[in-house]
Amino acid sequence: MIVERLAAIRQEIRLAAEAAGRDPSGVRLLAVSKTVDADAVRAAYDAGQRDFAENRVPELADKAEALPPECVWHLIGHLQRNKARSALAHAAWVHSVDSAALIERLEAIAAEDGRLPTILLQVNLSGEATKSGVGAAAAPALLRAALACPHLRCRGLMTMAPYAAPEETLRAVFGGLRRLRDRLQDDTGAALPELSMGMSGDFRIAIAEGATVVRIGTAVFGPRA
Repeated sequence: MIVERLAAIRQEIRLAAEAAGRDPSGVRLLAVSKTVDADAVRAAYDAGQRDFAENRVPELADKAEALPPECVWHLIGHLQRNKARSALAHAAWVHSVDSAALIERLEAIAAEDGRLPTILLQVNLSGEATKSGVGAAAAPALLRAALACPHLRCRGLMTMAPYAAPEETLRAVFGGLRRLRDRLQDDTGAALPELSMGMSGDFRIAIAEGATVVRIGTAVFGPRA
């Protein structure tokens, strides 16, 4: 089933990108493997999937150590500073960077360990208290802190839209992240090509609004128990 789901979701991503006048190769499928077992992830790997995401550092570590080294791991959940070293030991990307203190910690660890992780700044554009991320007004200062770190590759922004929101709200959130990214690029001269946004229920709208990374779990691995 995972093979068939992957093929179907790749086709839907291609169609959504083409409908938006975009090159489908510019959209990365990130298979969110949280709570599924390593055998399911391996099935996706055997079907050609390479980018996988976890929300929690312990689960990330367990799966990264059990699965082929060609897997590219992304941490998309909130990261506590005391788990930053383990996160960087296993994840090539951290999507959920949301404070200057975390940036400082990641930079120190990356320098010590000789790493060059890719980070994305998490922005909360929905205003939901249950979601992590800085507000749009705080994003410029957070970006300046990240750009000052030679051992971190800050490549863009991440956001989450409200669950099951109407299209108007989704477009406001996803389009808002794209416009914020554009302003930050103009203001700093930094290249910020990545926009991590969109999940199983809303990735088509995210792609229409410029997503370069879509985080798909249920549509790949099926409903969680």
